[in-house]
Amino acid sequence: MHGHTSDGTIRFAHADSWAGTGRLELVSRDAREAHEAEFLAPLATRSFGAGNRTVAEEPDLFRTCFERDRDRILHASSFRRLAGKTQVFVFPEDHQRTRLTHALEVAQVAVSIARALGLNVALAEAIALGHDCGHGPGGHASEDALSPYIDGGYDHAVWGADVALSSLNLCHETLDGIRNHSWSRPAPATPEGEVVSWADRIAYVCHDFEDAVSTGLVVAEHLPDEVRARCGTTRGSQLRSFITAMIEAARHSGRIGMTAETAGALAAFRKFNYDNIYMRTESRAQAKSVVDLLRALVEHFHAQPQHMAVAFEQGVGPANSAEALRQAVTYVAGMTDRFACRQALQLLDYDRARLPRGIDV
Repeated sequence: MHGHTSDGTIRFAHADSWAGTGRLELVSRDAREAHEAEFLAPLATRSFGAGNRTVAEEPDLFRTCFERDRDRILHASSFRRLAGKTQVFVFPEDHQRTRLTHALEVAQVAVSIARALGLNVALAEAIALGHDCGHGPGGHASEDALSPYIDGGYDHAVWGADVALSSLNLCHETLDGIRNHSWSRPAPATPEGEVVSWADRIAYVCHDFEDAVSTGLVVAEHLPDEVRARCGTTRGSQLRSFITAMIEAARHSGRIGMTAETAGALAAFRKFNYDNIYMRTESRAQAKSVVDLLRALVEHFHAQPQHMAVAFEQGVGPANSAEALRQAVTYVAGMTDRFACRQALQLLDYDRARLPRGIDV
């Protein structure tokens, strides 16, 4: 179908289309930046022109610099591949989270907090969507697998900002938030980045527990008393409690944090997940199988870089060189769970019984 028209100048989606804006003036980026300057919180990050980027660009006519970052991340291959990467369960069932759905839930939490606090919502969303783009296949076990090959170790936060998303020329504020979202890293340079650090923890604690309940690994009644009393046993009540506690903390102190009692419940909740989900015997066995698989792939591509040439337009380094090793880590880190397993079966004649449990290739 080609749509519908009344005079040949404009086409409409529906024969009875009526919708319009009610005015002819457009809302320019300049006008929206002026609105931010007036109405955002005093310490919120303001958008300006094309933004603070390594390579200078022309400003967009309508989008702010952080909205452009958000859009670029959404279209990035490293973001799309999160759909095929482990959150907790390798190759999850239909209703379990992937690394992609985790990122989307972090963005929802971050936006809810940032909007209530008068912060830059577009920046918070961009950081949240991009925060895990440096994760390798198989969840956090990929960091253990790849660390021996990278000076200083493999940190998904740093790798995401400096490697996986480096071609997007994102604003420095966005990259800083991604690079420093982990609590083990230095504090982010913006309040929006600080919000995402909390939103990440809030989201994964709640949804990983919900997924574990759905698989029968845990039951809600096993949660610590302080968690059930303060946050409830459903994802909705838990998210509401944690988000509200952050908003209340900012209202009373002007700082990005969480009220002490609820923060204690979040810590107890996270410990419960570690003890009963992440560190259970099956999870440790799964992590070991991921480490073995990914290291085998890196060693293979390091020795035979021609097998990964399709991923590098500029060519690959000589076999067993430092350049080829860096490229091997980059290539393997970018793989989805399923593709990594298929590569192992096809190129390494890998024993199918050694694949991470739950992978169906």
